[in-house]
Amino acid sequence: MSRILSPSLVVGLVPIMLVIALWQALVSFGFAPAVLLPPPGFVFGRLLQQLVTWTFQQEIAATLVRLFAGFAIAVVLGVGIGIAAAVNPATNAVVRPIVRVLAPLPKVALYPALLLLLGFGHGSKITLVAADALFPILLSTYYGASTVEQKLIWSAMAAGTPRYEILFKVVLPAAMPSILTGCRIGLVISCIVVFLAEMITSTDGLGHALVTAARTFQAVDMFVPLITISLLGLILNALLGALRSYLLRGFPEA
Repeated sequence: MSRILSPSLVVGLVPIMLVIALWQALVSFGFAPAVLLPPPGFVFGRLLQQLVTWTFQQEIAATLVRLFAGFAIAVVLGVGIGIAAAVNPATNAVVRPIVRVLAPLPKVALYPALLLLLGFGHGSKITLVAADALFPILLSTYYGASTVEQKLIWSAMAAGTPRYEILFKVVLPAAMPSILTGCRIGLVISCIVVFLAEMITSTDGLGHALVTAARTFQAVDMFVPLITISLLGLILNALLGALRSYLLRGFPEA
């Protein structure tokens, strides 16, 4: 029981409970009408009802499919390009100006073009998620791989280790803390972007459920997808954090 209620978990729950308490206070003291801002008890009660329905489960599944597909593409491309740019000067010379131009660009501005090219299905949304999550992972990978201590690489080369084995046995493991940090940032971005994309144009998913409820002035149902995507983000972030702790169990900072 003591391990479950760890100090870090308790500290993390305090701000969430304060937000819920403020939410309840705004409704109770009449600062916001219940029609527009329903009490949190109503919202969470409705969430429990929705979670057991097949329709809402399909909405969650559609969102998760797009989220995981886009995030997976971003991880593969980000780690691959980041390591290639760190170990190969020619690749670095090509990638660096592209990253400087595209990284600050709001990727959602590209969404209309993606809709024209890929249609209104999964493709455009997955591509938008991948494009937004790519750069934090790429930059974190590049930083981690480029700061690997040279003496580790020299020691491996002196031992006769082939270059491709040095990449996978020295550079990649040494850069893993930075890579996983970028992945956690990319995962949070993926949750935000997939929800936004479904709000803009979709026929299913949590974002679509929110827009549908808003159009019919169903305030309680409008808050349910918001709470759901927040809980999914918390769960996925916790799982990735646990994976990070497992993979980095030999690192001092882990």
